[in-house]
Amino acid sequence: MAEALVTHRPTAVVIGAGASGLFAAAALTDFADVTVIERDRLPDGPEPRRGVPQARHAHLVWSGGVKAFDDLVPGLTGDIVARGGRLVHIMGDMVSRAPNEVWFRRFTSTHHRNLVCSRDLLDFVLRHRVLADERITLREETTVLGLEGDATAVTGVRIRTGGEERVLRADLVVDASGRGSRAPQWLTGLGAPGVTEREVNAGVAYATRLFHAPEATRGTGFPLVNVQANPAKAPGRGGIILPIEGNRWIVTLAGTRGGEPTDDPDAFVDFALALDDPVIGELVKGLEPLGDVMTTRATANRRRYYERVKRWPDGFLVLGDAVAGYNPVYGHGLTVAAQCALAVRDTLSATGLGRPGLARRLQHVAARPVAGAWDLAVGQDAQYPGATDTRPNAVERLLARFVDKAVETGARNPRAMGALLDVMSLERPATRLFSPDMLIPMVVGPRRPHLQGPPLTDAERKSAMP
Repeated sequence: MAEALVTHRPTAVVIGAGASGLFAAAALTDFADVTVIERDRLPDGPEPRRGVPQARHAHLVWSGGVKAFDDLVPGLTGDIVARGGRLVHIMGDMVSRAPNEVWFRRFTSTHHRNLVCSRDLLDFVLRHRVLADERITLREETTVLGLEGDATAVTGVRIRTGGEERVLRADLVVDASGRGSRAPQWLTGLGAPGVTEREVNAGVAYATRLFHAPEATRGTGFPLVNVQANPAKAPGRGGIILPIEGNRWIVTLAGTRGGEPTDDPDAFVDFALALDDPVIGELVKGLEPLGDVMTTRATANRRRYYERVKRWPDGFLVLGDAVAGYNPVYGHGLTVAAQCALAVRDTLSATGLGRPGLARRLQHVAARPVAGAWDLAVGQDAQYPGATDTRPNAVERLLARFVDKAVETGARNPRAMGALLDVMSLERPATRLFSPDMLIPMVVGPRRPHLQGPPLTDAERKSAMP
């Protein structure tokens, strides 16, 4: 009798069980058995967890991210909505003032729908879906001490669980450990070249508080309310009301150097009322808060250019915030994380694991979504005083000026707004802004005056007032 042929699947290790790590694990399961290494113990439900301090603040997922979510984990968005999340129409379900102080018109002629929920709910549903896959093994309360291998190839990781240390071999190691990633030090420790880094820090601080939603707004689809900071008026101050599951409002306020919000609960509403437009303060005044004010200052745009390293080791890949973190005001982090993982999956579908030079190619394809979000964020944040020691390059300066003009045009023209949202949603590259949909309205000029006040309907304003 002929012996059965035994084949062994490749193995992959993903460092970090945050959103980036889980998306990476989902992308790899068709090609390898995946072990996810997580230093903390994950909660059993939609609860806060260590290592994600930004989870307390307002989050949304742009339509480009919604598509990537469902491509990677089919039905993920529907599961989140079934548990209380919401797909909101941008711009129909949003009242928003742009950085140039133009209020966007509300219309429903675009296809863009953003996912809105608490970060705790999003992470819980994502964990539940991804970690249910039998091809994925989770090792909690385990620390990665370093990489195994040399400058030409990474062959695994050294880990510690409790007091025990061991080496875990893998055909591919993915670092998705977030902003605190030690990949630059690990690589140089193996003899690989150093990594170029850049930081653009607008000095933004965030303060967030949860509130019970007004009784009359519950179940009504009350819109998001967003007042964006104006970089031309330092310090820049803004805020957002995000209606989420559980009949709650997340209210996040933000300010740059010299105008930062604090954790003083008595000053929270006053800060909102002092924005260039007081609509957020007026809506929140008198509401019942849920818990304390939570603050953070870790909001700098920081990028590591791994794709530029000339001698990249086989078997190693860096994704998510470990590559680039963005000012949270732009809401691009989760979208980029999913799009990078999707780019990796699509590349592996054509090549499989194990080819020499594959890791370098994966690092390059993952850099494309990063670059689009980076240019949008840095083009705006670099305008704030003290934001960076490196002058914005010509592309960043041109893009910032053009985006300002595009915002002004999109505020009055639905077709132009569709083009702008294609770019802001990370569905299309910035070249979409140079399409006829945008350029013709720019040349023709406004057909109606700009809106002068927040375009809440009378019914919405009345329902939200305590």
